[in-house]
Amino acid sequence: MRFVSRTAAALGALVALAVPAWALVHIDIDLSTQSMRVAADSGERYEWPISSGRVGHRTPRGVFRPIALYPMVHSAKYDNAPMPHSIFFLSQYAIHGTEAVGSLGRPASHGCIRLAPSNAAALYGLVRRQSAVIRISGEPGARASFASRPRAREWPALSFAPHSRARSLRQWAVDPLGMR
Repeated sequence: MRFVSRTAAALGALVALAVPAWALVHIDIDLSTQSMRVAADSGERYEWPISSGRVGHRTPRGVFRPIALYPMVHSAKYDNAPMPHSIFFLSQYAIHGTEAVGSLGRPASHGCIRLAPSNAAALYGLVRRQSAVIRISGEPGARASFASRPRAREWPALSFAPHSRARSLRQWAVDPLGMR
């Protein structure tokens, strides 16, 4: 009897040592404010502006787990657009970095959650090391967005001249010198 209890205790200790500590990253996305709050069990805490799905491209709501992580992906559906530090959570939906940082704080994507590139890299690193739970709630346009918060300095409306739009390759092929 003693031998059995000692063996069971030894096996229990061995199993306890073999199970790694489980840390988790809690990602809470509020579509109403176009913001993301990140809280890692390891202590890191962040709040970042996001862009979610614009009209006609709804971002799914619910609780998700990451299903795939990629340091760089290019969208096959949207003109090979770069999606750095992608964390896929539902089929074709991901949290990823964007070059369109001027759109952060308001709905602008095709359904994914967009972040500034440095924020996406930080989140990717956390999730890769610790796993995550992703909660998406709210409704775009329900409250003031992250972008509408007061900034340190507001520029006058006419302080910048609009940029002229670059011609497309098709336009150039029709009129290479831009005479029309």
